[in-house]
Amino acid sequence: MAKPITSITIVGGGTAGWLAAVFLRTKIAKKIKVTLIESPNVPTVGVGEATVPNMPATLRELGIEDRDFFKRCNASIKMGVMFRNWNVDHRGDFISYMNPFITPPMIDRMEAGYFFHAFGAGKRDFIQSFSPLMDLLQAGKCPLSFGGKDDPMPRVGYAYHLDAGKFAGMLAEIGNDRGVEHILDDVQDVELDDRGYVAALQLQEHGRHEVEFVIDCTGFQGLISQKALGEPFESYSDYLANDRALALQIPHPDPLRLPAATSSTALGAGWSWSVPLFNRIGTGYVFSSAHRSDDAARDEFMRHLGDTAPKGAEPRVIPMRVGRTRRAWVKNCLSLGLSGGFIEPLESTAIHMIDMGLRWLLLYFPSQDADDATRDRYNRTVDAMYNEVRDFICLHYRLGNRTDDPYWIDARRELKLPDRLAENLELWKHRLPSPLDLPTQFLFTHHTFQAVLLGKQVYRNGYGDGTFSRPYVMNEKNWREFLRKSAAHTRATVAYKADHRQMLLALRGEMGKGANVATKLGEVEGALKQEHALF
Repeated sequence: MAKPITSITIVGGGTAGWLAAVFLRTKIAKKIKVTLIESPNVPTVGVGEATVPNMPATLRELGIEDRDFFKRCNASIKMGVMFRNWNVDHRGDFISYMNPFITPPMIDRMEAGYFFHAFGAGKRDFIQSFSPLMDLLQAGKCPLSFGGKDDPMPRVGYAYHLDAGKFAGMLAEIGNDRGVEHILDDVQDVELDDRGYVAALQLQEHGRHEVEFVIDCTGFQGLISQKALGEPFESYSDYLANDRALALQIPHPDPLRLPAATSSTALGAGWSWSVPLFNRIGTGYVFSSAHRSDDAARDEFMRHLGDTAPKGAEPRVIPMRVGRTRRAWVKNCLSLGLSGGFIEPLESTAIHMIDMGLRWLLLYFPSQDADDATRDRYNRTVDAMYNEVRDFICLHYRLGNRTDDPYWIDARRELKLPDRLAENLELWKHRLPSPLDLPTQFLFTHHTFQAVLLGKQVYRNGYGDGTFSRPYVMNEKNWREFLRKSAAHTRATVAYKADHRQMLLALRGEMGKGANVATKLGEVEGALKQEHALF
């Protein structure tokens, strides 16, 4: 009879390692010993500072208080991602659009995207036709309010921007408080048993450490899964060209006005991210080394930043290995974070993939034998998640229409398309994405794909052959009435919602002094409880 697991060893710290440690200590019903072994000599990459809408729920499940999180991690609210300059319109002008955390409504039992495609929305783009999020962003506001009773939009998905280093530090403190054994040491050797399972780790200072089940969070090096167990790495370089990044921290141009969205601005050989934290902006340039040298990319990036970059600032260069370990779970070893794989941070999926990997581990929790059926089902699920994320990222490049640099032309003509995405792009020339088109929707639903196609204005720019299918009766008058009501709702929502910076001050407990603090903070906590109860 297979023996139950009594201990789990995590190798590597950072967000991946410490999120795994806290998650397992908090969520596993049985008393299982959790040990985290972290090298004192290996720095974490710490590039990703944005999350997706599952993050608020994850923090609540882990018992992390909002006030502690916002203050300690300099966190801010994220309503979605603004894409700038990825495409041009029919006049050749750059387009901006949002990938928002909101679902379009049904109109006359038909999706709003079809009405927008047929009749347009005047000067408003697709997202603005039904959602106030872009208007909130332009007004410097966020989706939360100080009083929930009369809120015209009480429920909306949102995520966080956070300081990855401080977040990992906070998780480490929580993990230690909850009984995670923390060992600062270097792994010198990995001992395998006669089945090829990891039996023990040889540590430089602490000697032999026995292993029942190990989680590899050692970053790109994949110390356990790839080096010791020999699991091959599958590159995505045929699909995605970007393999380098520059990273820099800069001050807010206007500290009193904090945008509640991530920004992705296309440059000559890639794109620049902007993640607005409470105290600063995390920014960088993801680019292709086949199209820019490090020096040329740095010069281009610094020109893009202009006066917002501190004098003498020097971005650090980060090599990116885009792809994944072929199998996430091998023998008695599970890969999480960068050791499991990395797809460029265009949609802030890194922490989400760690989160899902842990949830699926609990769902398929093994015995010490780690049977093949359990491993295989877990690996197929993780494989499907990576395929979903890869396909969605590839979509952004294949549907670009810039011609001002060979990089953008190569992205359309030279990069390989995943088979499923290629089939769907042929289908979507004639109809909008539907739920039946996607094998999984772990994060990106058919509505998310619709937002990209309609945001990029591909149909206005000749995508397809003019045989777009709209088989249902569509009443333009009903659409115009919907737009009128939607615009009124947007105005009311923007007027009601809180200034983003003021909301963050309240969440941090720094609104002011005396009764005003108590009143405002009490309203915020009440609103958050109401919001949390809906999810």
